[in-house]
Formats: sequence, C-alpha cells, structure tokens
Amino acid sequence: MADMGPASDRAEKITGSARVYAQLRDEILRLELAPGSPIDENSLSERFDLSRSPVREALVRLSSEGFVNILPNRSTIVAPIDFRDVPKYLDSLDLLQRATTRLAAQFRTNTDLRTIEKLQSEFEKGFNKSLKTRDPIYNIDANFHFHMAIAEAGKNTYFQMFYKRLLDEGRRMLHFHFEFQALSEHMSFEEVAVHHVQMIEAIRAKDLEYADLVAHEHAMQFKGRFLEYYDQSVTAKMKFTPTA
Repeated sequence: MADMGPASDRAEKITGSARVYAQLRDEILRLELAPGSPIDENSLSERFDLSRSPVREALVRLSSEGFVNILPNRSTIVAPIDFRDVPKYLDSLDLLQRATTRLAAQFRTNTDLRTIEKLQSEFEKGFNKSLKTRDPIYNIDANFHFHMAIAEAGKNTYFQMFYKRLLDEGRRMLHFHFEFQALSEHMSFEEVAVHHVQMIEAIRAKDLEYADLVAHEHAMQFKGRFLEYYDQSVTAKMKFTPTA
C-alpha cells in the first residue's frame, strides 16, 4: 500500500502549489486574468482539486513576484497596472539595465558569454513563435531569460534581485508592447533584436562604456514604443472586413 503519511502529503502539496502558480502566472501574463480582478481561493481549490493550503502558497509566491496583491482582509487581486507609475518604472529599468549590462561586460566569463549567446538564439525562436501564434508569451519569456543571463554575468546578486523584480513587473507591459508592435507589417526580428546583438558585442569585447550606451538605448527604445502604444489608438491601424 502506498504511503499516505506526512511526506506524501508534502509532495502533493508542493506539486499542487507549483501547478497553481504556473497556471495563474501564465494567465496573468497573457492578461486572461485582468489587472485588478479578484482571485477566489475557494474557486481555485475546486478548479485544481486541491486544498486551500497549496493554493495559498501559490498566491504568496505570486505576491512575492509582484503578480498579485494580498489585501489586509486576506482577499487577493491581480496586481493592477497603474499607468501613472510607468515613467518611474521606465526610469528604474533604464538605470538597472545599464548597471547590469555594464557589470556583465566587466565580469563575464566565457561560460556566461556562451549562455547569453544561446539565450539570444532562444529569443529569436520565441519571437518567431509569438509572431506565428500571435501569443506574446514566448517572446516575453525568452526576453526575460536573455536579460537575466546578462544580470547574472555581472556577479552582483543585489542588482540581479532588483532587476528581476523590474522585469517581472514589466512583463504585462511587454504584452501590450508586443501586440502593438505586431500590428506593423514591416516588423522584423533584426529590427527588434539589434540592441541584443550590440549588447552581446559589448559584453564579448568587455567594453563597459559601449555596454552602458547600448543598454540605455534599448531601454529608451522600449520607452518610446510603449508610450507610442499608450498615446495612439490601436484600432486606427486595424483592418476590418466590410460587412456589405
């Protein structure tokens, strides 16, 4: 007979919690769970056929990564996107991206460089898959792993931690950004990835000033495109089939 004791319960709990975390994170990033929408623990328990304990663990983990807010009354909502804070977010992203890329150019090892180059190849695959499926998640995840590899090559765990938090919080904005970008009939991978390529060149050459410059330009590119999305009516670029 299988052991149904505490160890078995813990294994089920961990597995269940990880499953809830992964599914909710995916739905939040895809905006299937809208910013500010409530999350009901009882409904999740029924949906995943779990007790409330692993569901709660998953929500605590999502909260630590900025995806949900656990309120004082113990209710939970998807973390809102406050567009009034976007300028502050973009300034922070610029400074930390410059710092992490500069440090990577200074301290990277050959192994770090190979990892970054490999993840750039994965970024291209993710970009093309997102274009094909019209689902930004593949591009967003590949972009995250590329930039985190650069941060890890900088050998500063504090910068890594803060930068990861910024990238996590920015993933939903990247969803808007990609959908707006994807409306362009002329968008190419080469255009999107030019700064990634230049970052790799700077890190390979251990050129700190060039790394700083390219990282700044990359942040400003994202800032410009996101603000363009925010300022324009996306519907103006959509084509509708005549009904008559």
